[in-house]
Amino acid sequence: MADEAVLVQLREATLFQVTVANGTSIEKGTVLKWSADPNTAAASTADGDLFAGILAEEKVASDGQTEVAVWRAHSVVTLKTSAGGTAVLGAPVKIDGANLIDVADDDTIENSGQVVGIALETGGNAEVIQVLLGR
Repeated sequence: MADEAVLVQLREATLFQVTVANGTSIEKGTVLKWSADPNTAAASTADGDLFAGILAEEKVASDGQTEVAVWRAHSVVTLKTSAGGTAVLGAPVKIDGANLIDVADDDTIENSGQVVGIALETGGNAEVIQVLLGR
């Protein structure tokens, strides 16, 4: 996969545990979406995905591990805007594809589960920016 998030600043050392499929290989820094109950996540793929976190460690396929740590809040990461996407300093951003973000519209903000965090920079059209995770 490409465009994985890079941790820039860890504000708190709290990680959140989620469940993933044993047979799945996922790169560190991958933006994850909620995929099933209970507490199960997979790699993000599209606009509208519910933000589960950013994978804090590589997940090797068929390694027997089904619990992984993710960053969900209080950390600054770099993320890439989608090809037509934008981000405005101080505005909420959402998932807009595999490891991609876009500015969150009003409907997304109402469904806050889609919000990844707050843009710490203005950018657009496949530009990498810093994002403060969480709301």
